[in-house]
Amino acid sequence: MVTLAEVARHAGVSASTVSYVLSGKRTISSQTRERVERSIRELGYHPNAGARALASSRSNIIALMMPLRTDMYVPVMMEIAIAVATTARERHHDVLLLTGQEGPEAVRRVVGSGLADAMILMDVELEDERLPLVRESPRPAVLIGLPTDATALTCVDLDFAATGRLCIEHLADLGHRDVAVIGEAAAVYERHTGFAERTLDGVRERAGELGVRLLHRPCEGSYESVAGTLARIVDERPDTTGLIVQNEAAIGPLLGLLRQQGRAVPEDMSVVAICPEQVATQQSVAVTSVAIPAQEMGRRAVELIMAKVERGGAGGAALARLPRTAAETSVKLLPPRLTIRASSGPAPSRSPATAH
Repeated sequence: MVTLAEVARHAGVSASTVSYVLSGKRTISSQTRERVERSIRELGYHPNAGARALASSRSNIIALMMPLRTDMYVPVMMEIAIAVATTARERHHDVLLLTGQEGPEAVRRVVGSGLADAMILMDVELEDERLPLVRESPRPAVLIGLPTDATALTCVDLDFAATGRLCIEHLADLGHRDVAVIGEAAAVYERHTGFAERTLDGVRERAGELGVRLLHRPCEGSYESVAGTLARIVDERPDTTGLIVQNEAAIGPLLGLLRQQGRAVPEDMSVVAICPEQVATQQSVAVTSVAIPAQEMGRRAVELIMAKVERGGAGGAALARLPRTAAETSVKLLPPRLTIRASSGPAPSRSPATAH
C-alpha cells in the first residue's frame, strides 16, 4: 500500500505539503498542487479515511438516508442514490447508504458517530419525525423532498403540486370531465409521504377550478390490485374517461387490463402518468407523462450539501451555531414538464359505460 511519505518523495515535497493538499487546510501553489496530485494518481495513493478525518476534522463522507420500503418504487430511489454517489465522488466524497426504516434514530446515529460530514434525507413525510433533530444537528443536511414546514431546512424536489395541476389541465383541455387518480399504495398516504400528498393536492385544487369530477383510489401496483382498483373506478364513476397514474408499477398492468376489456387507449380512455421516461416509453402504448428528474434531484442535493460543508467548515459547525430563526431556509422545486404521447387524446363523445 502506497504511503503519504512515498507520495511526498515522488513529488519532491514534504509530507506536510501532501497533507495540506489533501486537506485543503493551507494554500498551496497551483504548480505544487498539480505535482502532488499527479504523484497521487500515478502511485494510486488512497488516503486512510480515519487518518484523514483526524487531520482535517472531516471524513469526506455524506450519509444518504434512503429507507427501502416494499410500497415504494425502488428503481427511482436507486437512480437518485446513484446520482448522489456519482456527484459526491466528483467532489472527492464517499456516500454512506442507510436503508433502514429507523426514523430519528438514524439521524442520532450519524451525528453521534461522527462518520459523516453531512446528511441527505429521502422519503420525506409532511410531518417527518427526523426534522427536529435535523434542525438541531451540527451536521448540515439537505432533504430530497418537501415537508409541510421547511423552516431552517434546505430542500430540493420535483414540484409535485404543479405536476398534479399539469396532469389535470392536460386532460381537461382534451375535454375530459370525469377523471380518476390511480395512486400509490395506501400505506404511502397513511404515512403522509410528501410527494404523493402534494401531487394529490395539486390535482384536487386544479380539478375544482376546472370543474372536473375527480376520484382518487390508492393501488398496491400488483396486477390483482390494479384490476380491483380499475373495477372500483368503473363501478363508482362509469363516465370516467381519463386516468392519472402515480404508481409506476401499475402502468403496465393497467394498459393490459384496458386492452382486455376492449377499452382503446386513448379513444375510450386517456392515460397520463407521473413516472420515469423509460417507464412511459416502453409500454404497449407510449404514455403521456411527467418525468421524475431523479438524476437532477440527486445531483442538486449533493451540490447544496457541499456548499454547506465548504461554507460551514468542519462538519458545518458554523451553521449549527446559528439560531433556528436565522438559519438558512432554501427550497428548490424543479418545474414539471409534460410530454404528450399516444396514450392521451380527446374525450370520447360517448362515455366508456355507454360505448361498452
